[in-house]
Amino acid sequence: MELLQKSIGSQVLVELKGRRKLRGRLRGYDQHLNLILEDADEIELNAETGEETVEQINTVIVRGDNVVIVSPPPKSSNKEES
Repeated sequence: MELLQKSIGSQVLVELKGRRKLRGRLRGYDQHLNLILEDADEIELNAETGEETVEQINTVIVRGDNVVIVSPPPKSSNKEES
């Protein structure tokens, strides 16, 4: 839960039951893993063609029972590339 708290205001990727994915800015959550996402997109992968389609859905409330994975934003790297 601490990781979710640190992710508020950042973009997260949420995988749901049924192979659905949502990407959006995490606005809030509760102890049941109900999530509020803003500026959200639904990402669908066509199994036959491998093509990804993205549909903008703006603000969405996701019921925690449907959440399989919440992927936080990547940590910023402090290393300089040579």
